[in-house]
Amino acid sequence: MSLWKAGALVLMIPAALAAPAFAQGVGRQLAPPLIFEDLDADGNGAVTLEEMQAVRGARFAGTDADGDGALSRDEMLAQALGRVETRVDRMLELGDTDGDGQLTMAEMEAAREGRGQGRFGSRGPDPARMFDRLDADSDGSVTEAEFDQGVASFRERMGARFGGGRG
Repeated sequence: MSLWKAGALVLMIPAALAAPAFAQGVGRQLAPPLIFEDLDADGNGAVTLEEMQAVRGARFAGTDADGDGALSRDEMLAQALGRVETRVDRMLELGDTDGDGQLTMAEMEAAREGRGQGRFGSRGPDPARMFDRLDADSDGSVTEAEFDQGVASFRERMGARFGGGRG
């Protein structure tokens, strides 16, 4: 197995296990989700192109902590870490049933199963479903060729965000 494939597997498995917790909020997006009320600045029930562009500018300005018109690495990290911190706090709020400030695997699984009651949002990637998708011949194991094909298919579906692309 190549280093790239091993690295991809190392990233995919923990993501599959932890993703239910991160499903609340932005998911795979780099920017926070857009909410209609945030876009409709004048509250008239319709969004104009100008209003959409203004939101982008406001987000940029909110991240540009020193107001110099450019985003430094530190500013981008601070903004991203703030979103992650918010999601982690929300995960603990929703899933930490014993109130000890930690999530056990059992609590995460319970939150995953309780997604219909508002826990952690959507369930995120299901390892069994991912395995079934990769196991093209349904023989109970994933060969390197099946893995390569699954990664290529994923990259094609997700486009440039994950290093792939259409066309």
